[in-house]
Amino acid sequence: MKITIIYDNTTLSKELKSDWGFAALVETNGCNILFDTGSNGKILMENMAKLEINPECVDEIFLSHNHYDHVGGLSAFLNKNNDVVVYSPPSLRGIKNVKELQYIEKASKLHKNIYSTGELKNIEQSLIMQTEKGLVVIVGCSHPGIENILEVASSYGDVYALIGGFHGFNQYEVLNGIQMICPTHCTQHIAEIKNRYTDQYIQGGAGAKIEI
Repeated sequence: MKITIIYDNTTLSKELKSDWGFAALVETNGCNILFDTGSNGKILMENMAKLEINPECVDEIFLSHNHYDHVGGLSAFLNKNNDVVVYSPPSLRGIKNVKELQYIEKASKLHKNIYSTGELKNIEQSLIMQTEKGLVVIVGCSHPGIENILEVASSYGDVYALIGGFHGFNQYEVLNGIQMICPTHCTQHIAEIKNRYTDQYIQGGAGAKIEI
């Protein structure tokens, strides 16, 4: 499995643009999933080009929640490739001109070893993937709370990696036992998380590539 962060508040390369928002490409089990689309379509597409990610390689789009910094780039992407399956929380409406649109209300299996938490607290879903090392969980902003997301994810196994925006999360003990922690985007306490979990910490930012 390979995860490439395309869009983030920070960047690891001067060639890429940073901006408020989040998007990542997940390559797993022969399926390429675009997780969220950032806030600006132009930046999304430019960063994809510089990372040599062809929009046509994307099979599916997983949208975490209906906030502009996660769905703002959707229309620009669909202008390049609308032959995709889109997994959306029910609170996000108005998506058109895609091959297939699925609203994910409850915890669901999307494919073998790939799941959604379902829309927690009527605002956000997270992506769960089973690997030989354990579960990889990707979150948008974690508005429902990391502890609630991990509780649902844990029904599928032990969480190995947690990647994405943690918002104002500070219940750090919840992260105990997770082997890979990559706080990005809206995470307010990245420095504290890095200090507490130095060995597990992975730096995010546009251009980061995580292989599991």
